[in-house]
Amino acid sequence: MISKIFTATLFGINGKVIEVEVDITYGLPSFNIVGLPEASVKESKERVRSAIKNTGFEFPSDRITVNLAPADVRKEGSSFDLPIAVGILASMGVIKPEKIKDFFIAGEISLDGGIKPIRGVLPITILASKEGIKNIIVPVENGNEASLVKDIKVYGSSHLLEIVRFFKGEGQLKEFPQNEFAFIESFHEEGLDFSDIKGQAHAKRALEIAASGGHNVLMIGPPGSGKTMLARRLPTILPELTYEEAMETTKIHSIAGLLNSERYIVLEKPFRAPHHTISDAGLIGGGHVPKPGEVSLAHNGVLFLDEFPEFKRNVLDSLRQPMEDGFVTVSRVTHSVTFPAKFMLVAAMNPCPCGYFGDSRRACICTASQIRKYRSRISGPLLDRIDIHIEVPPVSIRELSENRQEESSREIRMRVLKAREIQKARFKDKKIVCNSQMTTKILKKYCILTEGGNKMIEKAIERFGLSPRAYHRILKVARTIADLDGKEYIEEPHIAEAIQYRALDKRQLL
Repeated sequence: MISKIFTATLFGINGKVIEVEVDITYGLPSFNIVGLPEASVKESKERVRSAIKNTGFEFPSDRITVNLAPADVRKEGSSFDLPIAVGILASMGVIKPEKIKDFFIAGEISLDGGIKPIRGVLPITILASKEGIKNIIVPVENGNEASLVKDIKVYGSSHLLEIVRFFKGEGQLKEFPQNEFAFIESFHEEGLDFSDIKGQAHAKRALEIAASGGHNVLMIGPPGSGKTMLARRLPTILPELTYEEAMETTKIHSIAGLLNSERYIVLEKPFRAPHHTISDAGLIGGGHVPKPGEVSLAHNGVLFLDEFPEFKRNVLDSLRQPMEDGFVTVSRVTHSVTFPAKFMLVAAMNPCPCGYFGDSRRACICTASQIRKYRSRISGPLLDRIDIHIEVPPVSIRELSENRQEESSREIRMRVLKAREIQKARFKDKKIVCNSQMTTKILKKYCILTEGGNKMIEKAIERFGLSPRAYHRILKVARTIADLDGKEYIEEPHIAEAIQYRALDKRQLL
């Protein structure tokens, strides 16, 4: 008897429908899976065989053929275990085949018949809903994640026997009501706030501008000056994720296996801080079966690279394309996969190898050539793509011991949201949301300078030898400063402040 059941395989951040066909015929005992299965899918045979036996059913001693259609798409992952097991039981006559035709099924199965959680449940459920399937069965630990999708009934199961009884009408599976996005409580860990940071008014102002316009930032300062503290608090002043952003970000984290039954949706701006020993595949994404890298896990959030020059040159240069395009394409011989990668880059570095160049409290022991070599690890084209370069000096003991109340993240965030609302209205008919995403054509339309502003930027280009890309970055930052100031046109003070945030373009610092 032939049975058919629907499941899905992951392709990028989306799912692709796979039809599992099971045929049991007379012949020498065998169990074959065809349709380009990867190693993890081929191993399903042993898990499924043991699970069916240990659940109390006799495994058929006939010829079993499992076809995963379409046959020209590679299948990988353990989520095929459960649909294969259910398909075999249906072909055996334990479950009526017509009962399973309106269901999507995905899950990993253990040797005793238990059902284990899988990654990528959200994109699989979204696909099922788009295909018009009204019901899906997933591991019970993945139920909350799947219930984020509208117009589909989500059932959770912890054992194969529960599913058999459900289809035979002898029992019920746990049904998950739809999770309303607006009522889901945040999982954000309280405690990080800008009020914790004493002094550093210049750096805080720069991060406020960066958050308001979505600009990339490079912080330069000696060890212990607070660069990491500042970076980790940046998400607390960023706007909340919209429903569409939250779902897209959650899909990426689901595929990477970073969700669980309690933390099943990403509600806050992601903050990713990979170590400087990371490979280019780890940062950008890759592998035999392409997986999202850190740039995609930071999608709609912040990618923090501490010890910026310590990253390998090829790893840093691989950032250039996603910083411009907002996505990463990983190509293989048979296919290519695109992952979204719209993130704010926040990088931190010492001013020199020893870390104390320009520090009034400790003498620098580096030579001029050592400093130049250290800074040259970051290519010019990459620096051009970073809108804001700021110096973060060490904080004095006096500032640390003061009892003055510092401005909280909430207060800063209110100004950021106000500036974002201005940009939202400005770009309402375009596919961008903030100033950092403006193209050259849009820049000409919305970055209108006063006469004083024009003269100021002409002098800066002549004095510092700025590249055309750096010129455009200054205009974008100045546009954000003007938005924070509530001004329609970019004035001289806005240009002057924007130029101050190009520290590494100034010849006297190189």
